[in-house]
Amino acid sequence: MESMKTIYKRPGLISRLRRATWKDQRIDWSAYVFVFPFFILFILFTLVAIIFGAYIAFTNWTVMGAPQWVGLENFQNIFRDEWAYKAFFNVIRYGLLIVPGVVILGIIFATYVNQRWYLSGFVRAAFYSPNVVSATVIGLVWVWILDTQFGLLNNYLGKIGIPNVPWLTSTKWSWIGVSIASIWWDLGFCFVLFLAALQEIPVELKEASAIDGANRLQTFWYITLPHIRPTISMVITLQLIATLRIFSQVYVMTNGGPAGSSSSVIHYIFTEGIVRFRLGYTSAISLCLFVLILIITLIQQLLFKEKD
Repeated sequence: MESMKTIYKRPGLISRLRRATWKDQRIDWSAYVFVFPFFILFILFTLVAIIFGAYIAFTNWTVMGAPQWVGLENFQNIFRDEWAYKAFFNVIRYGLLIVPGVVILGIIFATYVNQRWYLSGFVRAAFYSPNVVSATVIGLVWVWILDTQFGLLNNYLGKIGIPNVPWLTSTKWSWIGVSIASIWWDLGFCFVLFLAALQEIPVELKEASAIDGANRLQTFWYITLPHIRPTISMVITLQLIATLRIFSQVYVMTNGGPAGSSSSVIHYIFTEGIVRFRLGYTSAISLCLFVLILIITLIQQLLFKEKD
């Protein structure tokens, strides 16, 4: 048998092997043709906009005239701005209430539907239905539900002796009112993700736990919860990003009031950038929000990675 060295010494063998390898690795350009239009639009309207926005953050620009370079002045002004501090503080409060609320309720509702108990089919549609409605409609509906004098919620609370709660007109309650509406709106999407994760759990594991004498709580804690942990991590990440970027509910329900108690960072960017044309300053705030989302997301991912 010829040795490998003898074979590779044959004239032209290496070039033929290279041509054969190139033919085997030919690129299917048809896929890139279909992706190309989206790629161009992404570059023009997303990537270029991000780069331009990062540049504007270091300038003073009010649309009229050319941007004037001011360096880090906009970022320094953020730390002196009381309203910017309130906006960032509020989105953190929203996250601490909305994210756990959506995750816990989503798991409970998905578990109920997955058990196929009474009216589970109707409940499945009812839980998901708010997610197909726009945030503007959700905000208007909850403005009526949470109205201090004639709201549906205060009407029922009054029947059990609880006085009217100023859900949207008090500095102490306004952000809670917006959070309740946000939980109701976001719950449907997370509910579907949890239901899909629960349906992927092998039935044999639950049957084996029942044979071993485990009750429902033990089965949920030691079998169900570990299996849906990746979905929980994903839902928390998505919900954190969505909550830190909350805008529509705030704009429709309270417009950031009273006294900025329900304002969000995106709402403050809208007010300062679109209404007052402080585009350089609002671009700096946007970069700070991006960094905050990145840090919180990385921390959350690291925490779940350590648990896994």
